[in-house]
Amino acid sequence: MSNIKLSCQEANHVCDKNQYKEASFWEKVKLNIHLIYCRACRKYSMKNGKLTKVMTSSKVEVLDTISKDKMKIAFEKELAKHQ
Repeated sequence: MSNIKLSCQEANHVCDKNQYKEASFWEKVKLNIHLIYCRACRKYSMKNGKLTKVMTSSKVEVLDTISKDKMKIAFEKELAKHQ
């Protein structure tokens, strides 16, 4: 039975993984069992679901690779100035 139980911290981690479709079947089972008896984690899970829904339905553009590279170069230049 201890193999099935998750701490709240572990449950939140699995919830985050589940949000990005990275949780295994067994992790999802253990998470759902934990959510049955933990109100705080149910609330966290619901908020995570809402966040995912908002982010997928928003029209926010993701930075492309070129922009990321430019930001990295600019960051490294600024960092070098302060060392």
